Amino acid sequence: MGARCSKFSICWFHSHLKASVLESSDLENGGKGEKNALPSFTEFSLEQLKAATSGFSSDNIVSEHGEKAPNVVYKGKLDNDRWVAVKRFNKFAWPDSRQFLEEAKAVGSLRSERLVNLIGCCYEGDERLLVAEFMPNETLAKHLFHWENQPMKWAMRLRVALYLAQALEYCSSKGRALYHDLNAYRILFDDDGNPRLSCFGLMKNSRDGKSYSTNLAFTPPEYLRTGRVTPESVVYSFGTLLLDLMSGKHIPPSHALDLIRGKNFLMLMDSALEGHFSNDDGTELVRLASRCLQYEARERPNAKSLVTSLMSVQKEAEVPSYVLMGIPHGTASKQPLPLTPFGEACMRIDLTAIHEILEKMGYKDDEGIANELSFQMWTGQMQETLNSKKHGDTAFRAKDFATAIDCYTQFIDGGTIVSPTVYARRCLSYLMNDKPQQALGDAMQAQVVSPQWPTALYLQAACLFSLGMETDAQETLKDGTNMEANRAKN
Repeated sequence: MGARCSKFSICWFHSHLKASVLESSDLENGGKGEKNALPSFTEFSLEQLKAATSGFSSDNIVSEHGEKAPNVVYKGKLDNDRWVAVKRFNKFAWPDSRQFLEEAKAVGSLRSERLVNLIGCCYEGDERLLVAEFMPNETLAKHLFHWENQPMKWAMRLRVALYLAQALEYCSSKGRALYHDLNAYRILFDDDGNPRLSCFGLMKNSRDGKSYSTNLAFTPPEYLRTGRVTPESVVYSFGTLLLDLMSGKHIPPSHALDLIRGKNFLMLMDSALEGHFSNDDGTELVRLASRCLQYEARERPNAKSLVTSLMSVQKEAEVPSYVLMGIPHGTASKQPLPLTPFGEACMRIDLTAIHEILEKMGYKDDEGIANELSFQMWTGQMQETLNSKKHGDTAFRAKDFATAIDCYTQFIDGGTIVSPTVYARRCLSYLMNDKPQQALGDAMQAQVVSPQWPTALYLQAACLFSLGMETDAQETLKDGTNMEANRAKN
């Protein structure tokens, strides 16, 4: 086992952190050779993005400030099963659609594994939307300021700083050195727990391209004088992020600089890090932060020198980011399995498609009823019960769902034979008659009778979607998909 772990560590080092010593061009294309390589920049229709986000449902909002924010970010799923983040600007942000398209295409031409890459946009009528990769593991702000299980480790904080510096160096090398409002909410974590810089901050964000919305306490001095962002302003913001990483809090730079000048830098450090970093490393990071926060813009380092400085202090290079972060890998942090046709139909609440699938399935997964049907009809009561089922099946096939409900109810109330398929068919019949609560009861009963039957979970998801319980529905749909995948393996 030890040899296997060692081999894995070496492979991870070569494919991940070793990239950090390469030139910026080696970080392009979102990781060359990946199976799920990024598509080229695409112009989406509004209908496509509506479908992907369930009509811009509030349940799909993932931006920190919710639906009252001027520009809202939604989680969405495209037809090719790719998860995306869709940023919807307010109606007045981009009056000139041509300017918006040119800007989006320019940002969309960038490709780096250090960025949350932009893969498309939409500009119909007043609508202005950007489409980027979806990052499933939250923001730096969440992991740094609002952690639940463990504080971020020192080695991971150093890696965040390096990867962010590499992102800025890459953008500078491509002529996109300006980044608007660089902060801990703009850094997100991918499937592997690696930090990436959101591409949204590379877009000008207002009519005049001057937008720089931030708290005045953290604003670069020259912005207050001129109202414009420069590459040196971005380095100043990088310095504030170094303070965040060291302290685990959002400290105003003026306060931090007072502590640094007074040689009290240990007072800056997150108490959760005590005993986990050397004074030399702490001193180096403080020195770098103070250089970034120089009042005179020309005295600040450029992105390339930031990368060089941060390379020298990296720790635990052989440990994958998801391990340092304590993020599950290979299951919860990966994109979910592709939905089956049945799963897709339930997610869309496409009752006609669900009916066709249940018809084709018949009773093949229903061992109890199949066995009973192979015996002679012992009693008149059993004969009557089976006749109820037969009439129910005929009505179900003919799409006479009210009659199907009555017949299946007689069969179930007879109590002679228990059939999960009958519960499933009555469930759909209830949905067809706009009775999702009764339908959910039947789908749950089908699962009680047959706990390892994915159909029962799929139908529960359809019922929950019908009841507007989006989060529960998605979880149940995922459970059904995983159960079906496990059954296929066995």
